[in-house]
Amino acid sequence: MTHLARQLDVQQFIDERRFSPYQWLILILCFLIVAADGFDTAAIGFVAPALGQEWHVTKAALGPVMSAALVGLALGALTAGPLADKIGRKRVLVGSVVLFGLFSIGCAFTQSVTELAVLRLLTGLGLGAAMPNATTLMAEYAPHAKRSFLVNTMFCGFTLGSSAGGLVAAALIPDHGWRSVFIVGGAAPLVLAALLIALLPESIRFMVLRGAPHERIAAVLRRIAPDATFDGVRFVLPDERGEQRRSGVAVVLSPRYRAGTAMLWLTYFMGLLVYYLMTSWLPTLIRDTGFTVRDAALVTALFPLGGGVGAIACGWLMDRFEPHRVIAVTYALTALFVWMIGLQAGHLALLAAVVFVAGICMNGAQSSLPALAAAFYPTSGRATGVAWMLGVGRFGGILGAFSGGLLLQAQFGFGTIFSMLAVPALIAAGALMVKRTAASRDAQPNAPTRAA
Repeated sequence: MTHLARQLDVQQFIDERRFSPYQWLILILCFLIVAADGFDTAAIGFVAPALGQEWHVTKAALGPVMSAALVGLALGALTAGPLADKIGRKRVLVGSVVLFGLFSIGCAFTQSVTELAVLRLLTGLGLGAAMPNATTLMAEYAPHAKRSFLVNTMFCGFTLGSSAGGLVAAALIPDHGWRSVFIVGGAAPLVLAALLIALLPESIRFMVLRGAPHERIAAVLRRIAPDATFDGVRFVLPDERGEQRRSGVAVVLSPRYRAGTAMLWLTYFMGLLVYYLMTSWLPTLIRDTGFTVRDAALVTALFPLGGGVGAIACGWLMDRFEPHRVIAVTYALTALFVWMIGLQAGHLALLAAVVFVAGICMNGAQSSLPALAAAFYPTSGRATGVAWMLGVGRFGGILGAFSGGLLLQAQFGFGTIFSMLAVPALIAAGALMVKRTAASRDAQPNAPTRAA
């Protein structure tokens, strides 16, 4: 049996052991949460062409529908983060998955643009609450040396879920209509919620910080290390003494973290502006160049699919090199390849290839920001910090979804639109380098590669 000191640092306990089968289970469950989130978030972009034809509505008229879920995503994230720092990650996760599953099914039964916009808003509340808490929970069960890699691997669920939306749409819409996509996107989360209730643990760091019963904490740690014994042991987080008395909001807005927080918000805002304009309007933009609805859906599906490669690569690099520089360079590459998309109108094979590479860069950079944020904040403010970054960033997604319709209505050319889209990616790269300076000055003990 392993001999343990009377006082046990639970993060050190996790860091000193191999990644256990139980931690793999947590990773898989969080991956599935994010995959369901990605599917439901991207679904509206894939059904938009068929929906517009059935309801005889213009592209601009679909702008509110495109943006409704993003408003819900923002509201869900802004409220769920502080709630999870107060009552725990698991409760908020389960509730959010049930919420977006039920309302996604409801979207399949709408009969007007207004009804669909309302249901997408409600779906977004659950979507917005799920992702930041999955990120936080995974970060708090990851060993320090592999945290970015594991969180980014989990985030691949979002890109694969988004891609699955395109594949499911291409397979179902021709024979079963656009409503079938929402049925699939709602049923899967409800099944997943049952698995989460049965299998997902509460965050070990949250339990220690909030003084959970000894046996409850020990039971989880035994799943990680079955040979360990915890008789007479007191579980601690030495790096977070006194933090249990501070709310998540107080931590995030404190002088120590506020400058870095602002730069994280700006970076995520700019990244989501690019991402949501691409995922919401790329099928329509491609179709308008003369390709079929099916070709447009399949090419668009390559954009999030490439992100899995980018996210894993960025996570691996972040654990070995300065993480701000890794992500900033990836955003700069995003700007280059987004601009190149605008040069490929009329060339399906080249268009598909450039979209795929742009997706590797865009999704790799964007998927890495939650890991960076999770490492920046302490446990008492981690869920709030990650969630608020995601929530504020959603307004960039809202702007992207709305501006896509306006750019089309203004009859900007294919190349011009993608030249304009390269600019926010460059701004994101610059903001990250400013954040690196702010983090070094104001939050040295919790720098991104060493935060607890």
